[in-house]
Amino acid sequence: MLNDTDHTHNRNPLAISVSELNRQARTLLERSFLTIQVEGEISNFVKPSSGHWYFTLKDDKAQVRCAMFKSRNQVIRLKPKQGDKVTVRAKVSLYEGRGDYQLICDYMESSGSGSLQKAFEELKNKLQKEGLFESTLKKPIPAHPSSIGIITSPTGAAVHDILTVLKRRFPGLPVTLYPTSVQGEDAPEQISKAIILAEVHQQCDVLILGRGGGSLEDLWAFNTEQVARTVHNCELPIISAVGHEVDVVITDFIADSRAPTPSAAAEMLSPDQAQIKQKLNLFEQRLTHHIQQKLRTAALKTESARNRLRHPGQKLNEQAQRLDHLEARLHNSIHSTLTAAQHRQQQLLSKLKLQSPKQLLNLKEEQLHSLFKRLSQAGVSNLQKNALRLGAATSQLHTVSPLATLERGYAIVKDQHGAVIQDASHVKQGDVIENQLYKGRLRCRVDETITE
Repeated sequence: MLNDTDHTHNRNPLAISVSELNRQARTLLERSFLTIQVEGEISNFVKPSSGHWYFTLKDDKAQVRCAMFKSRNQVIRLKPKQGDKVTVRAKVSLYEGRGDYQLICDYMESSGSGSLQKAFEELKNKLQKEGLFESTLKKPIPAHPSSIGIITSPTGAAVHDILTVLKRRFPGLPVTLYPTSVQGEDAPEQISKAIILAEVHQQCDVLILGRGGGSLEDLWAFNTEQVARTVHNCELPIISAVGHEVDVVITDFIADSRAPTPSAAAEMLSPDQAQIKQKLNLFEQRLTHHIQQKLRTAALKTESARNRLRHPGQKLNEQAQRLDHLEARLHNSIHSTLTAAQHRQQQLLSKLKLQSPKQLLNLKEEQLHSLFKRLSQAGVSNLQKNALRLGAATSQLHTVSPLATLERGYAIVKDQHGAVIQDASHVKQGDVIENQLYKGRLRCRVDETITE
């Protein structure tokens, strides 16, 4: 057995240590590759107490280890999980301790983020060219609304934040919640229906359209053309309060106002009760001072009037003299008016004798009878035409009705989520499906799928 001295003495001078080999390999990799972008599916995701992320990025043929240190992943809004498809920006390196080559990532986004960002910019440019962002189209936000409508998820953080602010600032302000999904494929349709429903109800002076923060995919319902045009067409003023201050969505440009957060929107619309109390106290002080000043002024005027007051007998004599003068003028005026009226009456009687209304009344009576007869005939004709059109439309509607198709023995097949199944490859053995018949439904389990 060789000791350490013998081992050192017999070492091959051309050999290098494993650590030196890994160090040189790492240097070679880092110098040979510039910063690259790699797309793949996350697996084996680990987040230790250090805050660093360690995971494997794979496709259907290969995989590579990845590391993303805390200083870089803190600025990423995306919260990755097992199975997510992402695109990372990274440098190729090697972990010398194990000899494993790896990617050191400094940025990560969902693999769909690039296309979503492009779609966002295209829709933004389209709506801007149509003039939908013009400030002249913005409706004024009421300074003191009597009621507020909230369009958001009933279980999300946004509605909690809004209600908390309103309770703190002005708890007596009425609030109506129009619950809707704010994420997923059904969210745009639900949000649009909620806006239209609030507009029909006319219970609110202003609407808050909001949700909490998230990735671009999470906020995408507020970047759809359907929601944007519904917001634009709404007669009620709308505040867009989507995500955090750094998040920007299409509704921010379309809405009548934008708030950086849902809480900020609530603060915009709710008066601060402490400030109101302070203003009321100030107004009370000013009013008290004003009333006291008025009372002092009135007292001075009363005292001055008392000093200038004449004897009532003298005032009565003056009023009696004036009354006699007015009585004489009144008699003269009445006489002149009666004379003129009598003269006018004589003139009107002369004209009335010359123009008898009997002939004119007979002519108007004949015209009225003719018009009434035409109106009756037109009403009957219109009723008959509308009855024929209604019958034809009813027949046509029955022809194209899905119920008519079901009555002929067909069925509508849906999966357990309620989606219509059009392709047998979309289900597998054991799945539960529902068949909608003309009368009733059948719930079945798939024994076999045939895709021929």
